[in-house]
Amino acid sequence: MKDYAEYAGRLGAILGLERLPVAVKFVSQHEAVPDGFIVMPGLRYCQALMEASRGAKVLLTPDNVTCPASAAALGFKPLPNKLETGEMLVAYGIFADAEAGRNTIHSMPRLPMGQYKAVAACPLGEAPYTPDVVVIESQPERLMWLALASVRRTGGRLNLSTAILQATCVDGTILPFVEQRLNASLGCYGCREATDMTESECILGFPGHKLETLMAELEELATKAMPRVRGKNAYQALARRTQLEGKHAD
Repeated sequence: MKDYAEYAGRLGAILGLERLPVAVKFVSQHEAVPDGFIVMPGLRYCQALMEASRGAKVLLTPDNVTCPASAAALGFKPLPNKLETGEMLVAYGIFADAEAGRNTIHSMPRLPMGQYKAVAACPLGEAPYTPDVVVIESQPERLMWLALASVRRTGGRLNLSTAILQATCVDGTILPFVEQRLNASLGCYGCREATDMTESECILGFPGHKLETLMAELEELATKAMPRVRGKNAYQALARRTQLEGKHAD
């Protein structure tokens, strides 16, 4: 197994992460749950990620998950009727009418019902398993470099997918797992209301097997592009020129 502690340390150091990267594993019906993980009562998926980013090792199951949207997305429970029809999303003031809510909720990728008995989440640096997905919540500038690292060798454009709903469970976790690609999201009503995610933070997730490749590209970006951008050389030159022009005008 890879040295995830080293990868997590380098990720945090290069990007300047405020939170720990989270390693997520889907535990199938025939697998044993990892040792040392706690089943916290009454937890949403976004809250499980929050706890893991603080250092906890958390297990989410059909019995302790409380968010019906994430429970359905994880294949734990069917969608309740009011969510499936879009009525609940209208009641929360998220969508204008039930049709808009229904169209959105039915566009969500989901794991097959009953395929997994639990989801494990812990700090990447302490992962006792190969993560299916690595999820990071941070400022857009930090996440930008990871996104760039994913296309540094191939070029092209990233097709980031979000409905501004189910940002952590679907956008940041299930979609990267199902489609085996990096994805990012601006957040959503649920995760911003139920966790300590700040107004300046977003979410990014990528398949765990891509960690080594992404880190290699991130290391390259950190040697030249990243320090130049963070130094804001072009902006500093503009600021100096503007200041000088202002003095001459006086």
